[in-house]
Amino acid sequence: MEPVLSYIDANLDSSLARLFELLRIPSISAQPAHRQDCRRAAAWARDAWAALGFQARLSETAGLPGVIATHHAAGPEAPHVLFYGHYDVQPADPLDLWKSAPFEPEIRDGKIFGRGAVDDKGQVVSFMEAVRAHLAVNGTLPVRLTVLLEGEEENGSPSLKELLANERDTLAADFVLVADTNMWNPTTPAITVSLRGLAAVEVTIHGPSRDLHSGLFGGPALNPIRVLTKVLGDLFDDQGVIQIPGFYEGVAPVPEALKESWAGLGFDPDGFLGAVGLTHPAGEAAQTALAQLWARPTAEINGIYGGYQGEGSKTVIPAQATAKLTFRLVPGQDPTLVVAGFKEFVLSRLPADARAAFREGGGAPGFAVDIFTPYMQAAQAALAAEFGVAPALVGSGASIPVVEAFKTVLGLDTLLCGFGLDDDCIHSPNEKFDVACFHRGTRAHARLLAAFGAQNTAI
Repeated sequence: MEPVLSYIDANLDSSLARLFELLRIPSISAQPAHRQDCRRAAAWARDAWAALGFQARLSETAGLPGVIATHHAAGPEAPHVLFYGHYDVQPADPLDLWKSAPFEPEIRDGKIFGRGAVDDKGQVVSFMEAVRAHLAVNGTLPVRLTVLLEGEEENGSPSLKELLANERDTLAADFVLVADTNMWNPTTPAITVSLRGLAAVEVTIHGPSRDLHSGLFGGPALNPIRVLTKVLGDLFDDQGVIQIPGFYEGVAPVPEALKESWAGLGFDPDGFLGAVGLTHPAGEAAQTALAQLWARPTAEINGIYGGYQGEGSKTVIPAQATAKLTFRLVPGQDPTLVVAGFKEFVLSRLPADARAAFREGGGAPGFAVDIFTPYMQAAQAALAAEFGVAPALVGSGASIPVVEAFKTVLGLDTLLCGFGLDDDCIHSPNEKFDVACFHRGTRAHARLLAAFGAQNTAI
């Protein structure tokens, strides 16, 4: 490894220069005015991989193209890694809050500033530079490698499943490596081993045929807001346990190995909540704050409305009231069954004259990685070798739909290992990527490739 790592160290300035080329392209997938800029970014990536000796091309979809690049010189017995990233970025608005132009990257105080610096161009180029180092020193790679870069990740990935289906044979691999996540802290790497899934539903309670004067009808007339709030108030018991029938079916206890890993992270729930003006974990009382965040399902009321919303008073009994809910799900839960259970929960509590209508918003199951697979063990060893400490095995309370797509369309598990930090202002003005994180991420990626290749056979 030492010659490869030395090459990375000696060529850091050149690596940063290549990153800056890509950062200058305003590839904002959500804005049609930047469609050609997105295609320019895709072409840049295609040509950059081709210059490294990859077979590289664009894969067209109904939306923006994917970039496909392959290098299989390691031979059919070598492990096959699929690397995923995205070349599109979020809009830069509001522009007046940026301290420097979002698409004129610059380094200040050891940090790279620019839209896409860490999400995800910086992490993609970090991986590319690790590949470059292996090729420059050894003439080949330790693994068979396929690269997939998407162009619509920041716009909901509307063409991703089409892209995966079109390229199913090309993308067949042992597992997917994704560098679009964070480290635990600047000196401790992390592997994300679980993601919560999502189910969304909207419920509307209907009562009288029109809004009513509360003086003329108040008392005998059913009030849909009262019905809705009572139903929602029954969702939890006094210990924070969700009361929907069958909600916890399939939910497994947190593995002891993860509990031990999390216990050593030094997580401060008071500080975590204090940063947003709160003081006490509000989930299941029997669970730790990290378990509530990473490993337990939730039911959240995201919005509730009905009746008069304007200034002052209007004495009205509304004809209807609506609530929007999302459920963050863990592996073992079926989003369809969770929504069905919620509907049953609501309908069983409706009084006479109340009707309920539902609108579903789609969903995805939770995701968990087996931490004892060969590639997970190899990744942990490689990261420990680079950082001098074992990586944190963390969960994420959020959802990453691409992981679910890789599993359902390609049948592949995903290893989520990125090098951003919590303060990188992802999706916000002044997005940044610490130069040290870019540099250590490149070195770590080089070690990861070598560790995967050392398995000697398809994983």
